[in-house]
Amino acid sequence: MHLSKNKKYQYLFYLIFSILTIFNGGNTNLFIQLNFIFLSLFFLVCLKDKNYSLHLKNFFINNKWSISLYIVFLGYLILQIIPFPLNLLKFFSPEKYKYIALLGNNSYSPISLDPSNSYFQFLNYVSLLLIIFICKMIFYTERHKYRFYYYLSLIGFITSFIAILFYLYGNPDILIFKNSYYKNSSTGFFINRTALAVFLIFCLIASFELLKNYEENKNIQKNDYFIQKLYIRLFVVFISIGIITSFSRIGNFLLLITILFYLLYEIFYTERKNYSFRIIILLIILFDVLILGIYFGSSEIINRFYFLKEEFTTISGEISSTKRFDIIKFGISELNNFIFFGYGAGGFENLFKLKFFNTSSQFANHAHADIIEFLGEFGLIGFFLLLSSFFKFYLDKQSYSFVNILLIFYLIIILTFDFTLHIPVVQILFVIFFILNKKLFS
Repeated sequence: MHLSKNKKYQYLFYLIFSILTIFNGGNTNLFIQLNFIFLSLFFLVCLKDKNYSLHLKNFFINNKWSISLYIVFLGYLILQIIPFPLNLLKFFSPEKYKYIALLGNNSYSPISLDPSNSYFQFLNYVSLLLIIFICKMIFYTERHKYRFYYYLSLIGFITSFIAILFYLYGNPDILIFKNSYYKNSSTGFFINRTALAVFLIFCLIASFELLKNYEENKNIQKNDYFIQKLYIRLFVVFISIGIITSFSRIGNFLLLITILFYLLYEIFYTERKNYSFRIIILLIILFDVLILGIYFGSSEIINRFYFLKEEFTTISGEISSTKRFDIIKFGISELNNFIFFGYGAGGFENLFKLKFFNTSSQFANHAHADIIEFLGEFGLIGFFLLLSSFFKFYLDKQSYSFVNILLIFYLIIILTFDFTLHIPVVQILFVIFFILNKKLFS
């Protein structure tokens, strides 16, 4: 079988993405580093192609202000991990200066409370910029977008199938996959069930978009059309089951919102009515309600969507009554101490340990509200730089397709009530979907 140049590059990108997905969504410093290396090498390979380099050049010319601001943001992350003399540290981070002064034997110290984690987070944010560049080089037609959707639907099916299989066998630890943390929910390749659920939500959107496209595309031969639709419908079933059995409240809430958004959009906004697509959506709703109603009972169904309930795992020691929202309040209370320059990307865990040093072996490594943690990590200056780099995107009317509007809603929910946006694969999917779903490729 002859593969075109675009397919070769895209398939190589899919391979890199698959490796990232299999290893906990890249949520370790080792895999953040490996992902950065793979993407950097792939980016350099893409640059050698004249057409791809021209695509990148045009993209840079059209978005040089946003890219420049993001590069300044990356420079700011480096600033957080550079050791400063204590007299300068006192200006940048008075709170950390207090701790360093108590030690009495340090003459230099960085702003970040965890310079090692901050360094790897810097690599992760560079990887996100590389993802944007790569996507603008190798995905530049609608056909390329739907090819990526098919891949994502397929890997969503594989991931959910394995997660469900692990779940049915009691989530045993297998090699590097530590599933025993969540014995009663599907996690699969991910150590966190919400990370799995949010990843599968993106796979579900990709599947829905494919099904819509197959209905609208008259150029697909009937046999291919029938077979591909059959595959995607099968993928949708397993992806939905994977989200449901994760029992992630955020994940299942987003599942409900996704189904309702697509159903309402089909009923009220599409000119050409797609009845088979509506039937698929209704079947997912019935399957969700019936399966959980029979097996888990109606109270479990209600609890799945009541994601504001405080259920943070109890922490031993002096703060044994701490709940999810107590951790969020702690993150808010510490913002004032690191208001301008932050405590460094990945520094929340050390901040928590400094304040609650009698927590035995259990601790909180996330603030359980990404917006609070990002503000704390970057400070107002870093957070402003990050937001500024995206202003052009949000001011561009072409950016507001149906999918991107849905993603903005996801973003608000996750930033407010969860910490999944710190998972590299979730960050990458948000970036890719926002880029590929502009109304016009530019």
